[in-house]
Formats: sequence, C-alpha cells, structure tokens
Amino acid sequence: QVQLVESGGGLVQPGGSLRLSCTASGSIFSVNTMGWYRQAPGNQREWVASITSGGRTTYADSVKGRFVISRDNAKNTVYLQMNSLKPEDTAVYYCKYSSGYLERWGQGTLVTVSS
Repeated sequence: QVQLVESGGGLVQPGGSLRLSCTASGSIFSVNTMGWYRQAPGNQREWVASITSGGRTTYADSVKGRFVISRDNAKNTVYLQMNSLKPEDTAVYYCKYSSGYLERWGQGTLVTVSS
C-alpha cells in the first residue's frame, strides 16, 4: 500500500505564493509518476502538473509559467510551488501517485486565493 499526505494549503492574496508538499510512504516503486490535481467547487477534478521519477515535468496550460513541480526522491516527496496566484486557482489540491496500474490519491489540501 502507498499512502500520501499533503500539506501547505491555506489562504493567500492574489499575486501571492504557496508551496504544497506531498509525502508518499509504504511500498513505493522506484519508477513512478507523481502529480497534482485540483477541484474547485462545482467543477470536475483537473490535472495541474506531473513529474516522473526521472524528473520529466509537464504542466496544464492554465498554470504554465506560474507553477513549478519538483520532487525529492530520497524523501519520497513532491512539491508544487505556486506563484502569481489568481482567485481562479482556488480549489482543493490533490496529490496522485502512479506506478503501472497502481494509483493512489492524497486527502487533499485547500488553497484559497482571495483578498
């Protein structure tokens, strides 16, 4: 089993920054992909960014140039640095672990962008 624990959400003003963290524990395969998704009230969950165990990153167009995903394989932790935040970035952010057919989700952390 793989467990994911997210942290770092909170309230921030427009234009501000936050860094989310997600730490994986349990039976982690060395080859995996970790990603961030988000779900705003009334909307479907959407993909934000992903990073492979080799460090390859991809981003949704809506966050490209503002968000940076990174990981520390020694700590089994993935980060999402969010800059120039906008009110439309308000959502619950979820971490996802994928390896082969195995997928696991974190419990989510709320990010609210408001003045």
